Formats: sequence, structure tokens, C-alpha cells
Amino acid sequence: MGKKLYIETQGCQMNEYDSARLADLLQEREQLERTDDPREADILLLNTCSIREKAQEKVFSELGRWRQLKEQRPHLIIGVGGCVASQEGEDLLKRAPFVDLIFGPQTLHRVPDMMQQRRQARLPVVDVSFPTIEKFDHLPEPRVESGKAFVSIMEGCSKYCSFCVVPYTRGEEVSRPFDDVIAEVAHLLAQGVVEITLLGQNVNGYRGREHDGGTVSFASLLEHLATLPGLLRLRYTTSHPLEFSDELIECYRHLPQLVSHVHLPVQSGSDRILAAMKRNHDRADYLRRIARLRAIRPDLHLSSDFIVGFPGESEEDFQATLDLIRVADMDHSYSFIYSARPGTPAADLVDDTPLTVKKERLQRLKDLISASTLDKTRAMVGSRQKILVESPSTRYPGHWVGSTFNQRIVHFAATETDLAGRLIEVEISAALTINALRGERCDLHS
Repeated sequence: MGKKLYIETQGCQMNEYDSARLADLLQEREQLERTDDPREADILLLNTCSIREKAQEKVFSELGRWRQLKEQRPHLIIGVGGCVASQEGEDLLKRAPFVDLIFGPQTLHRVPDMMQQRRQARLPVVDVSFPTIEKFDHLPEPRVESGKAFVSIMEGCSKYCSFCVVPYTRGEEVSRPFDDVIAEVAHLLAQGVVEITLLGQNVNGYRGREHDGGTVSFASLLEHLATLPGLLRLRYTTSHPLEFSDELIECYRHLPQLVSHVHLPVQSGSDRILAAMKRNHDRADYLRRIARLRAIRPDLHLSSDFIVGFPGESEEDFQATLDLIRVADMDHSYSFIYSARPGTPAADLVDDTPLTVKKERLQRLKDLISASTLDKTRAMVGSRQKILVESPSTRYPGHWVGSTFNQRIVHFAATETDLAGRLIEVEISAALTINALRGERCDLHS
């Protein structure tokens, strides 16, 4: 009976991508079969995130549960990767000496060799170094399980926002070579993928080297990808307003594969707070870019990230954030209460806003966004939408579910068994929840 691998992933889509590629690598090199049950696994890997408060405690809490499994099965290998591993390094072993492997986001490709070292030396192996873009040269071609796929095009971030730990855990920005990105996307399209999401901490800062020594911008990468046969939808995340260039905005004029949805984190609507965050743009810069986008794509849906309760945030600053949400007509957000991350400049700022005030502000922001999301969902009733079919519905027997360009889920009746990965047209008949709709197929009779 083959050995089994369990991977728990915390945090962002970059981590989801890394975990999937690591699983592909371990299947190829170690013939490991993935399992959803940690109790039956021979290898337990935790891919961590350190963006939010108490991330380390969440990691050690899970490791505490895994320790019991190792006590029952001493040959079990436990590994910790991702940003917490990068931050903690060998110090992680002081609290969890039973951990066998510690690896960073840039060294996950070395895990098979680290496992071999662990077996031979019977000592923990730690590698949280920052080799440039080496890992992509050692990963196998990705496996395809649906009509959509992620492709990482760059690593790290060089923006050094005062609140953010990413540059310290993932390193400086490094772009994958242009030819490598094109080859990976072409491979996925040949396997039946029709929707690609490009990933990076600052994806629009992409500067990929060509084989002849030239450099390709992010906008140029999008234009090249759009020429590949079979690509029906193109997304990317996450972006920085500072590098949301006019060249990129113009792509929305002539690349129909680019969905009319943009995730563009702003973090605050207050210029004073944006300066303290070292975002290097202001409110007006952000809104000008959105206005240019909407002039080209009037149906654009916009989502963003917000930090509530940044040190020194006043009620006036917070009201500026709410006002920006209204002016920009936000569709969705990822919003959190500020939490100081060790080693970041903002961690030294005086944070004297009571937690009760922060929580109350966060709820007001979420209520405003939710009302906007619901309005936009209801406004889709009666429209025709192309949806990417994903799977049979678990809620409604005899139905399938698919996703719209703006990330709404649509349930529709269908008797076929082979719809997954197809792009079909439906007429929206009802709004079921804030993010879910019911639709009737149009492709059968239009």
C-alpha cells in the first residue's frame, strides 16, 4: 500500500498554488498519494501564513494536535512551510522539537531532498533561504483537475508597506522568465483548462526576462497570453495601485479574455493613513485609475482589501474609507482589523484605538460592502451570463454550479454528466444569497 500525504494550507492563493505544486512534486518523486485525513497520512505538511495576528499560535495549535499523531506513529514526518516557517526558522524547533522539516516559500522544491536528509541523519532539516526563482525549474508540470488553474508568475514583494511582513518572509520581487510562464499556461490549456488566474504578491509589477535578454511587462504578458488558443478567461491577483499602469488599463479595451473584475487593494481611504502605511499613492490616484478602467469597461466589478484600525486611525479617517467604498462602488472586500506584525515598521507605532472601536468600525465597513454586494447580485437577475461550469451542485439535486466573471455562483438544472470545464450561457432567474444565483440554460436554445 502506497504512502500518503496530507497538506494543510493557510492563507492566500499563492499558498494554495504552492501546496498544489508541492503535492505534484511529492507524487512524482516519492509516489505519495494525497489524503484528506491527517490520521492516515505518512507525511504531514503545514503551509503557513503570517499576514494576520496570532498566525504563529494557529500554527503551534495545529502542531500540538499533530504531535499526538507522531507519538502514536514515530516514523511520521511533519513539515512546516510558508511564511511562518520563513519567519521562525530554527526557532520553531524550540517550541516544536518533533517537527522534521522547516522550509520557506522559495525552497518547497527541496522538500524531497530534505526528507531524504531527515531519514539519513535523523535530525530536523531547516532551509528557509531565498534562492531567486529556482523552485519553478524543479517542479513537475502541473496536474489539471478542473477548467480553471492558478499560475504563479512572480515571487516576493519590494513595496515594503509599513504593516506588511511579506518582503521579509518571501523576499524581494523576482519575476519568472516570460517563456516559462507561457509554457506553463500552454500546457494547462492543452489539458482542457479554459480559465487562468495569474498569481503574485504584486502581480502588475511583473518584469519577465525573455530568452533574448529583453524584458516583458505585465500588460505585454497579458497580450501574449490572450493569443493562446483555448484561453477563454484571464484573471490575476493581487495588484498594487502604484503599478496599475495606463498600459495595463488599455488591455481592458482589446483583450476580451480579461474578465470585468479587478481586485485592487487600497487598504484605506484616508491620505493620512495611506502615508503612514507607506503605500506611496493617495486616494485620488486610486480613484483616477478606477475611473479610467470604468470608462473602458462600464460593467467592471471592483474588489479591494482594507485594514481597519491602523495606528492613529481617527473616526474621520475611517469615514474617508467608507466614502471611498461608496465612490468606487466596491463589489467585495477582504477586510481585517489591524494587527502588528513583528519586524515591520508599523509595529513600533502607538496603537491606542480600543479594540471595541476597531471591531465596531470593521462591522460598519462589512455591512456597507455586503449591501453593495447584494445590490449587484440582485441586479444580475434577468441578465444573460457566461459561466464556467465547475461541478454538480451539492445543494440542489439535478443541478450543476458554475461561476460568473464577477465570482458569483450560479446553480442551474442539467442532466449531462460532462459539463465540468465548459463555458455556457445562462439567464439569471433569481438571487439565492448574497453571492449565489439561480439560472436557466440558454445555450440549448439560443
